[in-house]
Amino acid sequence: MTYKWIGAMLIIAGCGGFGCSLAAGHRREERTLRQLIEALNYMECELQYRLTPLPELCRQTGRRQNGPLRQVFLTLAGELDSQTSPDVGICMTSALKQSQGIPAMSREALASLGRSLGRFDLPGQISGLREARALCRLALGDLSRNRENRLRNYQTLGLCAGAALAIIFL
Repeated sequence: MTYKWIGAMLIIAGCGGFGCSLAAGHRREERTLRQLIEALNYMECELQYRLTPLPELCRQTGRRQNGPLRQVFLTLAGELDSQTSPDVGICMTSALKQSQGIPAMSREALASLGRSLGRFDLPGQISGLREARALCRLALGDLSRNRENRLRNYQTLGLCAGAALAIIFL
């Protein structure tokens, strides 16, 4: 009988942990999008006022970041330096494959950025940076809308699902 109760508690804890994990992933996505917006602002200013070459621009942007975005930008700078491909989009795809922990919406915005960087003149690149930033802001707005209710629902549903499973198994 004791084993049943221990099992029930483990099921509830596991499902509750899954709900908390969903909430943490949501917060991580928001944080990464905010950092990416900041990085895109920096890149736009550097391009407009210093005309920094793209590999150096990515390196400087990477040094200013922390977490997974740092790795993406530094890897992209290395890919551009090594000239493995003349296409920035392919280099960005390679950098994203090598980087772990990039949430889906941020990954999509970075891929969009890779498709526009290095292809056009300065106004075209600035336009690409602004497009990627607009994509980030749109995604961030979607995530921020009803955030507290959504996070609480993830956690509550996890615990309730665990309790329901525990009741079924008991």
